[in-house]
Amino acid sequence: MTIKAGVITVSDKGSRGEREDKSGVEIVKALESQGIQVSHTRIIPDEEDLIRLALIEYADTKQLDLILTTGGTGVSPRDVTPDATLQVIDKEVPGMAEAMRRESAAITPHAMISRAVAGIRGRSLIINLPGSPRGVRENLAVVLPALRHAVEKIKGDDSDCGSG
Repeated sequence: MTIKAGVITVSDKGSRGEREDKSGVEIVKALESQGIQVSHTRIIPDEEDLIRLALIEYADTKQLDLILTTGGTGVSPRDVTPDATLQVIDKEVPGMAEAMRRESAAITPHAMISRAVAGIRGRSLIINLPGSPRGVRENLAVVLPALRHAVEKIKGDDSDCGSG
């Protein structure tokens, strides 16, 4: 099964061209190394409405299997990616966000202030990742082993989870 993915970088400075998007590039590289096809990428400012609209477009119009965001997951006033994500998902997948925080907390105590969420909209899996390349690498390493299975289940695979 080919997984079609999109990456949304949420960054005020990145959207204005004041900062290079290293985190989004890191996600694309990691996904493509796993055979996941990244067909759409974009950089948008930390604006809840724009994040929400981008997620809806990627899930509903582009019908991507996997949507990863980077940035805006902390506690600063402009960090609204999880808030926008919670507004558009149908179901949360809390285990993914919990696993990312748990593994990251072994590396840095700052992981405790991550508000990242993961969830499903229609048949798309949406996962919020941190805004730094290092945070992206560390968090993706946690969820990558489960991505293919999660996407297959979301798409309707009815085989037993313990099989295969």
